[in-house]
Amino acid sequence: MIRPFLHISQKQSTVKPKRLGGPGRVAAGLPDKFSNARLVDNLRQYQAELEIQNKALRFSQAEAEGASERFVTLFSHVPLALMVVEESGLILETNGRALDLFRPLESDPPLTFLYPLVNPSELDRVRLCFFLAKEQGSYELDEIEFSGGSNGVFTGDIHVARIVHAEDESPRFICAIIDQGPLLAQRHALQRSAQALQERNDQLVQSKTRLAAIINSSLDAILCADKDHRIMVFNPTAASVFQCTTEDALGRPLTDFLPDAARALSYGDLTSHAQLGEMMGLTSQGEKVPLEVSLSFEHHVDGEVVTFFAHDLTARKKMEAHRNVLESQLRESQKMQAIGTMAGGIAHDFNNIISAILGNVALAKMDTMPGSAAATSLDEIDKAGKRARDLVRQILTFSRNDPPRRTPLQLATVVHEALRLVKVTLPPNVSLQAHINDATPLVMADATQIEQALLNLCNNAIHAMAAQPGVLRVELSYTLRTPDDQPERRSGLRGQHVKLSVSDTGCGMSQATQERIFEPFFTTKPVGQGTGLGLSVVHGIMRAHMGSIKVQSSPGRGSTFDLHFPVTDAEIELVHPAPIENHPDLGLGQSVMVVDDDEALVFLLKRLLTRKGYCVITFTDPLQALAQLRDSSFTCDLLVTDYNMPGYSGVDLLRDVQLFRPDLPVALASGYVTPDIEREAVAAGARALIHKPNDVDELCATVQKLIREQNN
Repeated sequence: MIRPFLHISQKQSTVKPKRLGGPGRVAAGLPDKFSNARLVDNLRQYQAELEIQNKALRFSQAEAEGASERFVTLFSHVPLALMVVEESGLILETNGRALDLFRPLESDPPLTFLYPLVNPSELDRVRLCFFLAKEQGSYELDEIEFSGGSNGVFTGDIHVARIVHAEDESPRFICAIIDQGPLLAQRHALQRSAQALQERNDQLVQSKTRLAAIINSSLDAILCADKDHRIMVFNPTAASVFQCTTEDALGRPLTDFLPDAARALSYGDLTSHAQLGEMMGLTSQGEKVPLEVSLSFEHHVDGEVVTFFAHDLTARKKMEAHRNVLESQLRESQKMQAIGTMAGGIAHDFNNIISAILGNVALAKMDTMPGSAAATSLDEIDKAGKRARDLVRQILTFSRNDPPRRTPLQLATVVHEALRLVKVTLPPNVSLQAHINDATPLVMADATQIEQALLNLCNNAIHAMAAQPGVLRVELSYTLRTPDDQPERRSGLRGQHVKLSVSDTGCGMSQATQERIFEPFFTTKPVGQGTGLGLSVVHGIMRAHMGSIKVQSSPGRGSTFDLHFPVTDAEIELVHPAPIENHPDLGLGQSVMVVDDDEALVFLLKRLLTRKGYCVITFTDPLQALAQLRDSSFTCDLLVTDYNMPGYSGVDLLRDVQLFRPDLPVALASGYVTPDIEREAVAAGARALIHKPNDVDELCATVQKLIREQNN
């Protein structure tokens, strides 16, 4: 509610008392009947005068109340920001428009004082305005900056008028504030051209001004051409799109900017409006600009005027290109995910096959004389089987989305160990240069995966140099930055990092090749010399380590791969693992049950463990194995079961066995041990996890260890 702040003073008519009877009053001594009659007549006249005066007073009061109500209504609904302000700046009353302008949200502070809303640099002008309004009755200022709360700063005009007040009251003013922000530029333009506008017809000027405003504020390029197809109108957007000033464009042929316009105008079926679709425009420098063009015709006595509306499609084309890149990246990501899913699916069966090959080779080598031709062939088979095993591990490393088992690691130790292996396989035409900083900070990393990534990069570098002399350079470095340095960002990695670089002087790569090098099974090597998984595995390892990989290469100038590992911020004590004790792997007739759905693998494990001195019982059906274990007369010292068996997994068998043989040690074997499988197996009571395929000695050591722990 807006409280009335103006008290409309009304001069009430003062009724002077009249002496009854007037000058014609009956003199004393007249008869009473004459005196009473005159008195009654005077009373009636006086009553009539009072009624007339009361009517006048009521009419004046009604008019005053109506004027007050009209003023309140006008004050409340006028589309101007109005305030009633004291000379000190205290705001007494505001209307709704003032609240919308200065405090648009309820969270904004209330309107209490006017002066804090004024820009401090213009506060003296506003105070002077109030002083002059007090002296002169009214005053106004243009272009004052005000604070509009949530609306920010705006520019407006202020009009101040003094309100009539009593002498004992402080001066009050009514302030009207007009927001001139949206119209400020237009107002300045109109002020500059005021003299020219006065010389023309008002109606014509208004029409031209309105049309010019529409053309100049249009987001599309507007070009008008006369009957000779020469430009008459060239708006600012057209000047920006075609990179030509309006002065230079006027009078030029339309085809200078729209080469296809003449052909479009030659069509006879064009109506007053036509959509021409996409066409190419030309800038003043001859550069092509994609445009979406429409036109309209105006028929005049001296010929037709054609107006072209051209919308710049450059931003849209860039967005479409960016979207295509993102879609391509999404397809590549989905393809890599599909490859990973496929790899996890085939890993189990493939690992069983490799386990059978490696195991039978180990048994066959025991039965052959060292140095014989058969032993040599078996060694070659063993090497090939191990290469196949490593290939499966590379596929699984690429496919797994689970994080590696990262521990605080000094990368220099891993790099030295990997370079020792590289030197053994280094061809004579390639020299190795290593620059290793042994004092780099610790990083959270998996030593096996880091070594694998480095070996893959070195192997690729050696192949890139082929038979020509070259240099393989490996560098481990760390740059310590102070808090004042700007944060560095490389391929999504922020903060401090350790950089491992592998460079070569080989053939290099083109840009097209660099865009595909991390795709699985993509290789530039001849058939039989590469699998296309090396860099895919490196990419997967770096992603799992929350690091990044950067490639720099050009044809004929070699390649450089930079691996960036984030430095851990926590204070971590490096724990060295305890050495593994070597125990004789011969059994003493202990009973070992082997459960696996692969018959070849079961047959192999039975022969292998039997030869190592164990009594082996095998099953390919886990339910039959469970039934045998339920027999209390059956003696079993160790259960080795596969994890992935159709219908009844190794974890299911482990849980059921724990119900009636809780002390029986169980080892769970799988070719695809994920963190989920590991947690599930440990929770069910598994004593060990066996990764397939594995070495014979590793398997026998695990069996011997579990049996020894059980006996102890």
